Amino acid sequence: MTTGIAAASNPDCTLDGVVIGDAPLIRVRGVVNRFGEQVVHDGVDLDVRRGEIIGIVGGSGTGKSVLMRSILGLRRPNAGRIQVLGVDAMAEDAVTRRHIERNTGVLFQDGALFSSLTVGENVQVPLKEYYPDLPDSLRYELALLKIKLAGLPADALDKLPSQLSGGMRKRAGLARALALDPPLLFLDEPTAGLDPIGAAAFDDLIRTLQQALGLTVFLITHDLDTLYAICDRVAVLADRKVIAVAPVAELEELDHPWVQEYFNGPRGRAARSVMEGRD
Repeated sequence: MTTGIAAASNPDCTLDGVVIGDAPLIRVRGVVNRFGEQVVHDGVDLDVRRGEIIGIVGGSGTGKSVLMRSILGLRRPNAGRIQVLGVDAMAEDAVTRRHIERNTGVLFQDGALFSSLTVGENVQVPLKEYYPDLPDSLRYELALLKIKLAGLPADALDKLPSQLSGGMRKRAGLARALALDPPLLFLDEPTAGLDPIGAAAFDDLIRTLQQALGLTVFLITHDLDTLYAICDRVAVLADRKVIAVAPVAELEELDHPWVQEYFNGPRGRAARSVMEGRD
């Protein structure tokens, strides 16, 4: 049987998860997602460039998380094609699935940590799965490093998720997402539930990590401050498609009712004024 990796004959891609040249790290073409009679996506196209932070926005029910799950292989679309890191993300063979999983990190809402494990044990879960022969002492040191990268104090290592604040749980989830040094990072509403100061600090952390580690970040958010602060481009889901992908400044001019209300309404104007004040 031909695997998704063998079928992906893109000369810009390599098996270790590093994409060279101008090839997008994620390529979505004609994706359809249906739930019974409800059509959520009807021909979604999207390219995610290497090294960018791309924000994904849209109204309720536009399928932002559904699109992310489709890209990650957690949901199979009803139609269309998806490539991730140069391989067929819809392939079902174990080699392709493991390649994608090994090279992607995911931060779900509220961290999605195992409640019975300490933070350090949570971070070590992917290390144990993909590197079972690593000595325990090395796994411990790697977990500590990722926890510090995520902006947590060292003593968070031995705490349970229930002993952390909401913001600290998100950072712990981020540390686990970074455990395998993935080139691709998926964030689902990372600043939801945080106060403005905590949200701004998390935004700064994401941008710092993206620049330091060379990450490509797929970021679902409704937070306008995040879009203005750290996103290189923003993709808008509306009318069952991605209707535009552009920097925020260009989207402000797009003649679409939802886009105009979102970016030029009271909250959009407030976020824009904050960024103009920083500049």
